[in-house]
Amino acid sequence: MTIAQATHAARELLPSRAEIEQAAAVVYGAMAPTPQLCWPLLNQALGAQVWVKHENHAPTGAFKVRGGLVYMDKLARRQPQPAGVISATRGNHGQSVGLAAARFGIDATIVVPEGNSREKNAAMRALGVSLVEHGSEFQESREYAQRLAQERQLHMIPSYHRDLVAGVSTYWMELFNAQPDLDVVFVPVGQGSGMCGAVAARNALGLKTRVIGVVSAHALAYKLSFEQGAKIASPVSTQIADGVACRVPDEASLAVLRAEVDEVIAVTDDEVMDAMKLFFIATHNVAEGAGACALAAALQMGGKLRGRKIGVTLSGGNVDHDVFARVLARPSHVTDVLQAPAQAPSPQRRSA
Repeated sequence: MTIAQATHAARELLPSRAEIEQAAAVVYGAMAPTPQLCWPLLNQALGAQVWVKHENHAPTGAFKVRGGLVYMDKLARRQPQPAGVISATRGNHGQSVGLAAARFGIDATIVVPEGNSREKNAAMRALGVSLVEHGSEFQESREYAQRLAQERQLHMIPSYHRDLVAGVSTYWMELFNAQPDLDVVFVPVGQGSGMCGAVAARNALGLKTRVIGVVSAHALAYKLSFEQGAKIASPVSTQIADGVACRVPDEASLAVLRAEVDEVIAVTDDEVMDAMKLFFIATHNVAEGAGACALAAALQMGGKLRGRKIGVTLSGGNVDHDVFARVLARPSHVTDVLQAPAQAPSPQRRSA
């Protein structure tokens, strides 16, 4: 298959502009758009104009809620009274499913790995989810959820689906409409809905913005698959970026990644924790591990971004309080930003 054929095939997997606009009507029936803000201390740290998309301000504290709302709306139209839905998650997808299912009066079961975030688990239960703990990591939880779906005749919601991407694309449309001249955006890659949402929105608006995917250096499946041109599983050992703790890539999102993403960067747990701390110092927003991956990648690129206009997503803020306390307390060079000499004035912070 030629590059042109691969690109065409990948784009066929993505929602169109019309689909994204239809999804937006569903999303905005349940939540307001989130802000995109430019923070002077981040600009100073990177020597660039940095626009942060604050999906940590969404109703569940993460971008996933948009996809869940759209998926459940479509499901309720196709199948008005399902016996129930089931899915697997490390937390944010499960909260999305729980909130959306509750809006439609549908029972939801969510499978999480053993030892999952206590506070994400509590948030899901508070949304009325029946929580099942199984497996040592996400892939084992997903496979168990698929078995339960068959046994209990439940509708299995995947981690990646065109309807999920259509919902997620709405947040990228907000950012790109507000700041259409971004040189590059950084996007964490878990199962790929966020990355595919960025690509779909960019393409729908006809922009030339580069998209850089970000994975954990301790969960390299998508990076290895991107570089070697084949689906490759890779062990997961990240201790902080659970939202991108993927062992087996999704085939559809991988096709989009290979055809449409310019580069995939891997960030270590230490780099992620530095980015979490910098987000708090510079913006006083809380970022979970996966939510800070985009900033971690931008920091890793350092001087290559100087003078550029970039977008980073703070894709989620759902981190357990004791974990975040340890992140803030650990020594880190990111505090140097407070002693850095004054730079040229930054653009006024706004939600354009």
